[in-house]
Amino acid sequence: MAELFLGRRDPWTEPPMGLLAELTHRCPLQCPYCSNPLELERVNGELATADWRRVLDEAADLGVLQVHLSGGEPTARGDLEEIVAHARGLGLYTNLITAGVLLDERRIARLQTAGLEHVQLSLQAAEAATADRVGGYREGHGKKLVVARLVRAAGLPLTINAVVHRQNLDQLEAMVGLALELGAHRLEVAHVQYYGWALRNRAALMPTREQLEAATEIVERSRCELRGRLAIDYVIPDYWAKRPKPCMGGWGSTIFNVTPQGKVMPCHAAASIPSLEFASVRDHSLRWIWQESPAFQRFRGTDWLPDPCRSCALKEVDFGGCRCQAMALAGDAAATDPACELSPLHAAMFDVARAESAAPPPEFVYRRPRREAPAPLPGRLTAEVAS
Repeated sequence: MAELFLGRRDPWTEPPMGLLAELTHRCPLQCPYCSNPLELERVNGELATADWRRVLDEAADLGVLQVHLSGGEPTARGDLEEIVAHARGLGLYTNLITAGVLLDERRIARLQTAGLEHVQLSLQAAEAATADRVGGYREGHGKKLVVARLVRAAGLPLTINAVVHRQNLDQLEAMVGLALELGAHRLEVAHVQYYGWALRNRAALMPTREQLEAATEIVERSRCELRGRLAIDYVIPDYWAKRPKPCMGGWGSTIFNVTPQGKVMPCHAAASIPSLEFASVRDHSLRWIWQESPAFQRFRGTDWLPDPCRSCALKEVDFGGCRCQAMALAGDAAATDPACELSPLHAAMFDVARAESAAPPPEFVYRRPRREAPAPLPGRLTAEVAS
């Protein structure tokens, strides 16, 4: 049952900038930090082509400027070209977020003809053995390198998305060099964010403080050396931070996510908040969902914030941090994000990072459809364990 509505009462009139379209949860890779939920949505429940066309129509009418085609692996859908063409016909900027292993030269050409404007390709490491082990896909790294070169040969802009963690950070400098060699315009160095599959695998992925500091130094130096040649974005792990990130620029403020079965959420992890019910495009218009639905209204703005967030000078900067992380670690989506040093759980978060990064990493629990009872997620934080 949804909780008593405590959020905004008046409709939200600011338009969204972007739509993250999760076209499918099918994916040949099995990354242990995948942003998809632990309960993967089945192919027989996916929105049909006509449904996605209607979603795009309503998104454009709402003011959306960009559509990010994601998954799972979006190229697993045979109608991807039609979806791209419809988006471009509406004037939407189209970005494909892909693992790349299902692409070839002909498919890239068809997507470009349909109107695709940008490709974001994931790399799991700089060298094949580590990359293929992390992705759980044999010879995947080699296929990705081929696809990256085909994308650039077609004249499409390329972003390399490098998700980093304790088991591949020793290759970060090589990943920067590889992005440059592949002709990428941008490199996103993103430390794992611990939701869903990544939370399940936290102990296997958590970097040490020394690894984080070394990575930060590499990024800062590379930014200086490669200015004008390669733009580098950098996202640090919350567990080693002092302040929370302004997740998604604030809840329900700039972007929304549509799942394969049509649920609409402020971010890909929001389904982890059990007290919220997210409406579906099968039952409601995007305009109503974005402007008025209780789940979107619940954490918008800053009026809902508890103390110490309510009186914080940075409340209009970080909006209290991540609601999904507060849910996962504090057991309350309305609590102060434990990533903030003002949270009573902040020291406990540091303790977890120190302990897990110092211990030998356990085996990965790979992202796979469930066929058995899941292992429990790591426990919630308590202030008593703080040092």
